[in-house]
Parts: sequence; structure tokens; C-alpha cells
Amino acid sequence: MPEAPAKLPLAGIRVIELSHVVMGSTCGLVLADMGAEVIKVEKAPDGDDTRRYGGFGVGLFHFFNRNKKSLAVDLKAEAGKDILRRAIAGADVFVENFGPGAVDRLGFGYEACADINPRLIYCSLKGFMPGPYENRPSLDNLVQMMGGLAYMTGPSGRPLRAGASVTDILGATFGALGIVTALHERHTTGKGQKITSSLFEATAFLVAQHMSGAAITGACPPPMPEGSNPWAIYNLFTTRTGDQIFIGIVNDKHWLRFCEHFGLDDLAAAPEYAEDSGRHAHSERLLGRIAERIAKLETADAIEKCERAGIPFAPVRRPDELFDDPQLVQGGGLVKTVLADGRTAPLPKIPLRMDTHDFASAARPPKIGEGSRAFLEALGYDEDEIERLVSNSVVAIEAE
Repeated sequence: MPEAPAKLPLAGIRVIELSHVVMGSTCGLVLADMGAEVIKVEKAPDGDDTRRYGGFGVGLFHFFNRNKKSLAVDLKAEAGKDILRRAIAGADVFVENFGPGAVDRLGFGYEACADINPRLIYCSLKGFMPGPYENRPSLDNLVQMMGGLAYMTGPSGRPLRAGASVTDILGATFGALGIVTALHERHTTGKGQKITSSLFEATAFLVAQHMSGAAITGACPPPMPEGSNPWAIYNLFTTRTGDQIFIGIVNDKHWLRFCEHFGLDDLAAAPEYAEDSGRHAHSERLLGRIAERIAKLETADAIEKCERAGIPFAPVRRPDELFDDPQLVQGGGLVKTVLADGRTAPLPKIPLRMDTHDFASAARPPKIGEGSRAFLEALGYDEDEIERLVSNSVVAIEAE
């Protein structure tokens, strides 16, 4: 697997990622895309369980584990633990997202790792921060339910999980932010430290605007599908083609330009619609008229009119339609990624640009144990020792 380009900002930083599923893998992905050498520790001989997931999980491993190497090792064996200890001794960062107490039972809790390497940045990604819930097992779906996000997403009585692993990804991103901050601080102190990021607290952060609203009004906010928007026209409309398009008119200038380009001059001239308060007061009649107009238009025509009017709008798209999205394609937001079967697919880069960095590298996700031999050699294992580890099923190494 090619090394991360030296020009990237985290080149030279070695990360040991002891993780599974989404949260830990996302944190490692962000660091790997930014140039860090990320060693994904997987169980030997079968590797990470997400390699075999189906359903909504079929794409997890292949997206969240690009630009990494694989170290497939049996951490229940003392020889396997010794490999990880050696790896930690030479690492800059250790990332783990196992269940409560799991890494401590393996012998790789923070104190044990800090004894091995006092400069180590240790990032623990958990379901909950320290507190009454910290020993509970957790899942993205679970914390969306208990953290108010599912309540806000679905209609009353039907809490609905968001359509992506948003709390896993947000919690992981905060973890990566903490790692970069701790690496910067280490330049001054010379010491590592422990960082914790969590799913539940990330969910609370996502719904903080609604908590703030509740504090101000003293009332429980209604779910988003049922609450009132501050603007009268903030709705989905259906075109003649049968597609849906969202249009948001958030000021009076938007309103006048919308009427002009959609041929609704009589509405623009009506004094009762001149301000948003009036549009709110007559919203049922007004929205019906707008819906009738848009229902006569082809989707492409409606989009063109919105573009020319310069108003906020969005066609409703499926994930599979994003492969051809002009913004992502022409704006360079996708990078060609090799899938497990050798096919390629354009998948999103991390949503970050810097003047000097594009983060466009996309080495394919590693096969089980790919990169392990070179990594073990770098740790000081000779060829006989490596072969012994393989024959004793302590490590699994991809044939090279």
C-alpha cells in the first residue's frame, strides 16, 4: 500500500487504531486522509466484522478504512499483546472504541499505555462520558433515541433514527479534533494525554439548539415535521416530473425574485404577501397556489428558475444520485476509491479544504493483514519470528 504523501499535514504521525464499526474507524479515516500512518488493529484471522456486514452496513468497511494498513493480531495471546505493546511504544496516537472496560481487561487502558509511552495521545471513543451511564453499552441508534435526536426527527409518537450514523461520525470528528489539539500541545509539554469523545454527548450537542429553545420558551419543542418554521415558505413541492424540490423563502427579496421568475406577479403585487408575517397569515392559500405552479413545471425547469432567482432550494436526492452530482464532481469533492472486488467508485473526501492541501489520496482499504509484515519488521521482528507468529495464528498476513 502506498505511503501517505509527505506533503500532507499529519505525515510522520503514527496512529494505532484499535476499533470496529463506525466511530473509531471514522476517527482513523480523518487522520489517515490528512496524512497520518494509521495501523488498523483487527482480530486474527478473520479481521473486522464490518468486512462481512450486509444491509445498510455493506459499505462501512470500504469507506471508513481507506488509506490504512491492517495489523491482524490475536490480542488474547501474550505474543499478540507484546506486538501491540511494541507498536504503542513507537506510536504518536492510540485510538480505541471498544465497549466499557474492554481495553482495560486486555491490558491496554490509558495508564498502562502511558507507562509504555508517556508521549502517547490516547483517544477513547465511548458511548458516554464519565457519569451514571458510562458503563452502559451503546450504539448510534440508541443514543439518538435517548438524546432527543430521534424525537426531533420523526413525527409525534414515531421517533426516527437519522438516515446516517451521524452521532458516530460527529463523535469521531470531535475525537480527531482533540487528537490534533493534543499533538499541538505536546510540542510545548512533551507529554501525551487522554482524550475522550462520546456518542451521547455528541447527540446532546446536535440537539442543543432545541434545548436552548426549550430553556427560552419553557416548552418542549415539537418534532421537526410538526413544528412551525420562522418562514412561511419553507416547504417541499412536487414537480410535473414527480420529483420533490425544497424551496425556502427566508426574506422579502427572495420572495420578490421567486415571484418574478415563477410568473407569479400577482402574488408579488398583493400587499398581504409583502412581508413574511402576511405570508404566514395566509400560508394555506399561498402554499396551495405555489404548489399548483410548480406542479406544472418539469424538474429541470423548476431548478433553472430557482437558480436564476438566486433563492435557497434543493432537489431531493438519493445517495446513489450523488455520484453524478455536479458540485461533488466538478468541485472535486469525490475521490476514486478501489472496492474489495477491484471495481472503483467515486466516494466523498473528508469535507475539508486548506490552501495547501486537498486530501485527495485514496489508497484502497487494506486486505486482512495487508502491511503487517513490513510493520512487524519495523517493530524489530525478524523473519523467523514473523513466521512463528503466523504459524501460531497470532497474526494473519496478506500474501504479498
